[in-house]
Amino acid sequence: MSDIQRLASPEGRDLAYCRTDGAGPCIVFLSGYKSDMEGTKAVHLEAWARATGRAFLRLDYSGHGQSGGRFEDGCIGDWAADAEAVIRHAVPGPVLLVGSSMGGWIAALMTQRLPEVVGLVGIAAAPDFTEDGFWASFSAAERARLMDEGVIELPSEYDDPYIVTRRLIEDGRRHLVLRAPLPMPFPVRLMQGTEDASVRRETALRLLDHIDGPDVRLSLVKGADHRFSEPANLRQIEAAIEDVLRASAA
Repeated sequence: MSDIQRLASPEGRDLAYCRTDGAGPCIVFLSGYKSDMEGTKAVHLEAWARATGRAFLRLDYSGHGQSGGRFEDGCIGDWAADAEAVIRHAVPGPVLLVGSSMGGWIAALMTQRLPEVVGLVGIAAAPDFTEDGFWASFSAAERARLMDEGVIELPSEYDDPYIVTRRLIEDGRRHLVLRAPLPMPFPVRLMQGTEDASVRRETALRLLDHIDGPDVRLSLVKGADHRFSEPANLRQIEAAIEDVLRASAA
């Protein structure tokens, strides 16, 4: 395991990250909503990168894992800025972005901000979920309560409920990526489980349709759920990264 390092972001947030040295491009893992860099996929891919001599970076957004701040105070814009700050600080050269769930949304934003992105791997990517998932599913009463009280709790398939704030919804609208073409002039591999209860396969198809690039593929994995963390799934992620590395080097 890499040692945890810390960075004070331009906004003053205390951010934790781990970087493994190796050959570039650096593989950057971007985790999901309420997840962190100690998750199964992040830790597994770090070990895989070390074993194959690849540079690797994993990080915690503010309010997540070992970074400072409260989760409830954050939003998509904050977490994207956190990711950008850590990547720019820790990685001097090109990056291959691997985004899981919300990390897929963050990765899409990073393709518009970072100077050297050579590829993207999306795992159950959840772009625009604050609008098309949370807000779209709320009843009129829930929407009114969120606007009036500023926060609402939603049941989760994981241990704790999802805390959704008015700021999260309103900020999310400023960072939507599925309303216009997404230019990605590099290899893109998207993976979606058929048993994913959090992200619908329609979202994966919509993302596929919105990406404007010459080499974009979507794989539907029968039986895989949103975690996408079974041994076979982890091998599929490795294979997707290797495929992008080969294609980007060709």
